[in-house]
Amino acid sequence: MFDDLDLDSLRRRSGVKWSAAGPGVLPAWIADMDFPTAEPVREVLRRELDTELGYPWWDDRPDLHPLREAFAERMRRRHDFAVDPAVVRVFTELIQSLQVVLHLGTARGDAVAMHTPTYPPFLQTLTDMGRELVPIPMVDADGGWGFDADRLSRDVAARGCRALVLVNPQNPTGRVFTRAELTSIADIAVRHDLLVISDEIHSDLVHEPHRHVPIASLGPEIASRTVTLTSASKGFNLAGLRCSVAHIGDARIRRALAEQPPMLFGEVSSLSVLATRTAWLEGDPWLAQVRSTLDRNRRMVADALPGGIGHHSPEAGYLAWLDCRELGLGSDPAAFFLTHAEVMLSSGPSFGPGGDGFARLNFATSGPILEEMLRRLRTAVERRASA
Repeated sequence: MFDDLDLDSLRRRSGVKWSAAGPGVLPAWIADMDFPTAEPVREVLRRELDTELGYPWWDDRPDLHPLREAFAERMRRRHDFAVDPAVVRVFTELIQSLQVVLHLGTARGDAVAMHTPTYPPFLQTLTDMGRELVPIPMVDADGGWGFDADRLSRDVAARGCRALVLVNPQNPTGRVFTRAELTSIADIAVRHDLLVISDEIHSDLVHEPHRHVPIASLGPEIASRTVTLTSASKGFNLAGLRCSVAHIGDARIRRALAEQPPMLFGEVSSLSVLATRTAWLEGDPWLAQVRSTLDRNRRMVADALPGGIGHHSPEAGYLAWLDCRELGLGSDPAAFFLTHAEVMLSSGPSFGPGGDGFARLNFATSGPILEEMLRRLRTAVERRASA
């Protein structure tokens, strides 16, 4: 089903992924999948549009918000993690919930630790909010991506960190942190009294044999200082609906939120809520097909990248972090590939420290389109080598 994508139809899409690409360019940048929306989600949206778009029934009963129980059920079913639905809060997109929690839990000038390279809007958020980044460098060692927990502990202490933003699975490397790695992070957070904000938005797309472990599931001490953020937007390709949830395990953040006017941070549309709930409760057969396709595609990438590009196959998601430094393409190889291959990749330097010489490739498309992308990359590198 996912290999039947029509290139002309994709080019007529209004979303930014395809509309931002010039004529003839194949976009492999922003984290949207090209696949059609899951049928249960399409059906619930059609049904709602055919009936009414009035005020939702949960407006007067926020304690019964349908995403609270849906999120709790999904965490129990997929991760064997029991969460309290009463402390689940609904926001628009995940970046908003991150900003709200940072606003309430830290102050201007506070230091915030985060693995780097990382998602560019998170870096921009720290800059815009006047928070100081303390990088946790992702290092290429032992045939994969990792980090130095001892260095993290030293840097957190030396810089007086107040919070740690965890992205797991990690973006852009696609690394799924192990239970042992998460335990080391949890121990550091408890020892240094850190607020942990855990972005787990890619957790629906973990590839075998890897397993996603919510950091808040490791025990009551880390759970009581963790805010877990997630959304159906990555796993089910619903970014345009603007809906995310936050499990507020930290009582300090819960109290701070309770002191705010209830509408200060806006409300999520009823269509977004119903689509997210339906995806989580009825969309797993569609998700299984997506994961199978992405697993095949990541193997295609590993087999067909141009020589000279370093790459560790992602353990989750559909984003390949490409080390192009050996090719001598400068700090931003995505610019070279856009000009000479007409493939639009994400710029490595935009991911912050550790991004120079890298580019990120989105392989969530059909097999034939991905084959053409990879052929173009190889041709561009071969022509440059022979020039």
